[in-house]
Amino acid sequence: MSAVRLEYRNVTMRFADAGSSSTKGGVALTAVRGVSFSLHDAEVVSLIGPTGCGKSTLLNIGSGLTVPSEGAAFVDGERVVGPNAQVAFMLQKDLLLPWRTVAENVMFGVEIQGLPVKERQRRAATLLANFKLAEFSEHYPHQLSGGMRQRVALARTLAVDPHVLLLDEPFSAVDAQTRMVLQRDLAQTLKQANKTALLITHDLAEAVTLSDRVLVMSRRPGTIIGEIAIDLPHRDDPIARRRNTKFNDYVAQLMDRLDIAHVALEREAER
Repeated sequence: MSAVRLEYRNVTMRFADAGSSSTKGGVALTAVRGVSFSLHDAEVVSLIGPTGCGKSTLLNIGSGLTVPSEGAAFVDGERVVGPNAQVAFMLQKDLLLPWRTVAENVMFGVEIQGLPVKERQRRAATLLANFKLAEFSEHYPHQLSGGMRQRVALARTLAVDPHVLLLDEPFSAVDAQTRMVLQRDLAQTLKQANKTALLITHDLAEAVTLSDRVLVMSRRPGTIIGEIAIDLPHRDDPIARRRNTKFNDYVAQLMDRLDIAHVALEREAER
């Protein structure tokens, strides 16, 4: 089996009650509880679950932006204690810098890393060509469509050459047709570059389209209550995957897992 790139070991995260100035004397809100799973080299895993179940919290912990209350995350076997150069994070919003050109935005991360100018320019040019954005390299973000901005954001994420990508609903703000184009770009890039990725999505079809495995979370406090391996070919070709006769079966399985989790928790709450 390939090397483990990202691992969560018995992770629990508690936050102070919003109505309390501190946890002392207040009620702590448990976002996730006892979460353990791992991603292997070049594997793409989607994380699905109800809103508020702690999916984004897990990504924040994996990126080093948040320290868990219990347990730990590991990247390449090393405990995550802060931001890690081997991890890149892509959010729902593109967060492009409006005063920078497209090329300058793509180079932003490697500029911070201190790479020589020629290497920054080479990486930016290669990625913009791959994403069919080369002719827009000197444009500014306000001159681009929403889909193009997300492609620039993806190129910027990949420019730092991370081992692990954390993707928090990166295509939720675009229309359905643009989303399919972006899914294709992401799928092909992850496959060609052999990148490991953890994707949060509320779109079950997107999870099946892009993933090797899908993990299902319960309502808060979030725990892993199911895992489905996606045994479909063409992970780098979303259209081919969607045309596979088994595709809808996987989507239905995920729907069932989510429904079962909701019913079980509602019954527990009634006791």
